[in-house]
Amino acid sequence: MLAATRFSLPNPTPPEHKPPIPTISLSSEPPSKPQPRKLKGSAKLNLWSRARSIRSGRKLERPAEIPAKAATLVEKPLVRTGDAVSDSDKEDDGEIREGKSIYMVSDGTGWTAEHSVSAALGQFDHCLVDHGCSVSTHLFSGVDDIERLIEIVRQAAKEDAMLVYTIAEPSMAGAARKACQLWGVPCTDVLGPITEAIASHLGVSPSGLPRGAGGRNFLSEDYFQRIEAIEFTIKQDDGALPQNLRKADIVLTGVSRTGKTPLSIYLAQKGYKVANVPIVMGVELPKTLFEIDPDKVFALTIDPVVLQSIRKSRAKTLGIAEHEMHNYSQMGYVKKDLERASKIFTQNPSWPVIEVTSKAIEETAAIILRIYHDRKQKRSLPSISKRY
Repeated sequence: MLAATRFSLPNPTPPEHKPPIPTISLSSEPPSKPQPRKLKGSAKLNLWSRARSIRSGRKLERPAEIPAKAATLVEKPLVRTGDAVSDSDKEDDGEIREGKSIYMVSDGTGWTAEHSVSAALGQFDHCLVDHGCSVSTHLFSGVDDIERLIEIVRQAAKEDAMLVYTIAEPSMAGAARKACQLWGVPCTDVLGPITEAIASHLGVSPSGLPRGAGGRNFLSEDYFQRIEAIEFTIKQDDGALPQNLRKADIVLTGVSRTGKTPLSIYLAQKGYKVANVPIVMGVELPKTLFEIDPDKVFALTIDPVVLQSIRKSRAKTLGIAEHEMHNYSQMGYVKKDLERASKIFTQNPSWPVIEVTSKAIEETAAIILRIYHDRKQKRSLPSISKRY
C-alpha cells in the first residue's frame, strides 16, 4: 500500500536565521478529522465554492505500460501544483489532511464514473464543508486486466475506501464485485444495472465492450456531428454572422452576461448547432432573429442584483476601473437593459423565457433540450411566453 504523503512545517526560528526548507515525511497514520471553520462573506457562495473544491478531489495516474503479473498502483503526490485541496483540509501548521476516499475504476475513460460520483457528492455539500467530512476521489481509467483490478480493490480495502466502477465486460465486472465482497469493500456498479435494464427492454444482449474499445467505430457519425456543431457554434458566438441563424438548431438570446456563450458551447458538445444573439441597449437586433422558426429561439433572463455583480466582476477581471465602466454595471442601466429584453420577449410569446439566476449550465441546458424535443415531437406547449 502506498503511504499518504504529508507535509511537515519546521518549528519557528529566530528572525536572524533563514527557516529550513520544508521536509516531506511519509506516514501511514490515519489523518485526524479536520475541524470545521467559519465561513466569511456570502455563506451560500462560500459553501458552494468550498464544497466544489472538495468534490473535485485528485486523480491517480496509470503508467503507460504495466507488466501483467506485477501490476502496481502509481499515485500522484498528495500535494502538487494543480491539485484541488479545500480550506477545510488545511490546518494552521500547514499539514494536509485527507478524509474518506472513493476509488473510481473504469475499463474506458472513466468519464461516466467520475461525473456520477461528482453529481452524487453534490448532495453532501453541507456535510463536506460544515461538518468537515472531506472526500478525496481517485480515478483509475483503462483498467483492462483482472490482476490490476484486484490490486486496486486490495488497496481500497487497506485504505478503507469505497469503490465505484463502470466496467462493461461481464467477467471483469463480476471479478470486481467478488473481490469487494471478499475484502469487505463497499462498492457500486454504476453501469451494470442500467445496462441490464436496457438489454431486457430491447431484448438484445449488450456487447460487453468499453466505449472506444477495439472493434468499435469510435469516430462515429455522432462524433463528427459534435465536431461540426462546435465549429458552427464558435463562429456564431455573440451575434456573429446573423445570416446563418437559419442553419442553427437552437438560438439563444439575452442581455450581456446571462451565460449565453458557455451554454452554447455545452449544447454544441452534445451535437446541437447553437447561435447566440446578445441584446444590447442602443443596438438593433438582426432581422433574421424574427424571421427564423420561433421554436428555435430561447430567451435568457437573470436577477438584476446578480447581473450587476457579475458585470462588476467581469469588468474588474478585464482591468477596467469602476469609473471607466460608464453605465454597464450601474443598477439603473442593468434594470433598463433587462426591461428592454423583457419587452422583446413579450412581443415574441413563443420564445420560452428561462431564468438562469440560480441554475447551473446543465440545468438550463436540460430545460432547453426538453422543450426543443417536445416541439420536435409536436407535443402540446403553452401558446404564450412561459418562464422556466
